[in-house]
Amino acid sequence: MSTAFEQTLTAIDALHAQDPRQTTLADGTTLPQELAYAQRMSHWLDPLQNNPNELLRLAVRAQHLQRWLVPRSDYPEGRIGYLSWRRDQSERAGNTTAQLMRDAGYSVADAERTATIIRKKGLGRDADVQALEDCACLVFLENYFADFSRKIDQQHMVRIVQKTWGKMSPQAHTLALALPMNEPCAALVKEALGDA
Repeated sequence: MSTAFEQTLTAIDALHAQDPRQTTLADGTTLPQELAYAQRMSHWLDPLQNNPNELLRLAVRAQHLQRWLVPRSDYPEGRIGYLSWRRDQSERAGNTTAQLMRDAGYSVADAERTATIIRKKGLGRDADVQALEDCACLVFLENYFADFSRKIDQQHMVRIVQKTWGKMSPQAHTLALALPMNEPCAALVKEALGDA
């Protein structure tokens, strides 16, 4: 990995570490919530892609960069508000990451390419964007799905699983089906895929 890569990764993680929200890991230790999420994203990249390039590695690590600064509650309720919040978050994360990359010596083209991946421009057509989306879906299913499913009614959760599944590659489907799940979550996935 290049010096510019290491410098950018360190800068990204330093911003993640500023997240005031904490999360408890499986081993009982705590980390800033966004840093834990970023590490989980990076964890899934290697099983999905053989020798991913630096730009994709940085995009995957920075996908939720400083997301806590603009809470979802700042936007209207409902799907349109959610989509607007998510779009603005990815735009800001992409811009911040691109600036960190330029500061570290990356070209403008490389910085913009990474921002494009973070913004998920070309999902379904761009292999790097698909890899980022696969990582996000796998992180959700592995780490957040069980808690989320306890807060949402069953039929809504079935639709969420179906939408998540529809955004994933066949390789990510295989990895997702191998995840350990409690009985209620496994039943939700079975129902969702049976109806898909």
